[in-house]
Amino acid sequence: MVKPVKETIHAKGLDIGIYTNDFKNEFISLTDIAKFRSDDPNNTIRNWMRSKETIAFLGLWEKLHNPNFKPVEFEGFKNEAGYNAFTMAPQKWIDGVNAIGIVSKSGRYGGTYAHTDIAFEFASWISAEFKLYIIKDYQRIKEDENSRLSLNWNLNRAIAKLNYRIHTDAIKENLLPPELTKEQIAYTYASEADLLNVALFGKTAKQWREENPDKKGNIRDYATIHQLLILANLESYNAILTSKYKNLGDRLLLLREMVIKQIKALSSVDPDLPKMLDSSE
Repeated sequence: MVKPVKETIHAKGLDIGIYTNDFKNEFISLTDIAKFRSDDPNNTIRNWMRSKETIAFLGLWEKLHNPNFKPVEFEGFKNEAGYNAFTMAPQKWIDGVNAIGIVSKSGRYGGTYAHTDIAFEFASWISAEFKLYIIKDYQRIKEDENSRLSLNWNLNRAIAKLNYRIHTDAIKENLLPPELTKEQIAYTYASEADLLNVALFGKTAKQWREENPDKKGNIRDYATIHQLLILANLESYNAILTSKYKNLGDRLLLLREMVIKQIKALSSVDPDLPKMLDSSE
């Protein structure tokens, strides 16, 4: 289900709503775009959907993105499209082919919305000039959003580095007897770092490098914002655990339990987060 407005595009004096249902795939209001041409946006959308070219485009988009798309029903629509008697409306299309690229919503945020790919195609049909204004402001929104994400990533990376110092100090105090050699000390630190890597990513730093020989840096440089947040919490938690549990296996189980709990908690913010857990098991 599409959630309330996330952002608003400003183009040629019109406000065009952007909505999302999974925090990644965005839907732009076709109803708002259609207002540029007519006071009857619903009729404008239906006229656009009557053409053979539009039906072919919508069908191709669904084939590429929708595993539950109904191709037989689509062929029926495509064969009828273009004739004078042919009519098409958003809900008819959605119900007929089980479409996911177009969403029809009632209520406070009522209207017809479409995935950005489809919305830009509709805007081209409305006005090529108007489409450019829409794209320009949409790019501004995405640049602002990327800047915020970059800031959050760097902040979480800094927190993780700070907690890493706390983590290494705890290792020094609890796990390093004075008789260890420099090589043994280095191995202990590496083992503790990989303990966290396995708990969160499901693999050691060496395994990641073997799987990604063309990438620079390390596994943590490619972590998501949410993974870095969990990593920072793991480092603090493991610093506490080192004073109680010397055995790596015991701490790995407790750290893994924490990862599972935090991913489930954060999944309310990003529904794709559980996939992290699946990929690391």
